[in-house]
Amino acid sequence: MSTPVDDPADNAWLVVVDMQQVFTGDSPWATPRYDHATAGVERLLPRFTGRTVFTRFVAPERPQGAWVPYYRDWPFALRPDDDPLWDLTEPFAAAAADRRDPVVTEPTFGKWGTRLQAVTGDHPHLVLAGVSTDCCVLSTALAAADAGATVTVVADACAGASDEDHERALATMRLYAPLISVV
Repeated sequence: MSTPVDDPADNAWLVVVDMQQVFTGDSPWATPRYDHATAGVERLLPRFTGRTVFTRFVAPERPQGAWVPYYRDWPFALRPDDDPLWDLTEPFAAAAADRRDPVVTEPTFGKWGTRLQAVTGDHPHLVLAGVSTDCCVLSTALAAADAGATVTVVADACAGASDEDHERALATMRLYAPLISVV
């Protein structure tokens, strides 16, 4: 039996959420199971040749509203969007360049918006993978589903701030069935 991730006729888009330097190593935002998510995303990439988009989270040039106290707590991240901190990690930087996959950059947790819609269409099927399950993946999934996109989250191609946070985010997204499926 085929799953939404296995059906090539579905024309789904793989959205690789925020596989960036800022979420690795000794960064204050390091995702402990980043390598686990990397392996999961690498398994998915060949299934979505020509239908993959990478996203990047970056700090806004001038934080406004609720982002002001947020960046007061995380001043290390107030860097321009071309700072290496925001670069995609390997193998994703090379994959995006070699395959000519689009990269959508947003100063928000959720990546669903006009830039991602311009790539995928207004009511696409999005297959989400990446980090952090409990932040940017969750925010992207909820906004996209609310706007009418079909969303599939590939649990073993995501990682959260902790295993517990990852599982709680997956449980939250399961509440949105059938708009969001977790596989």
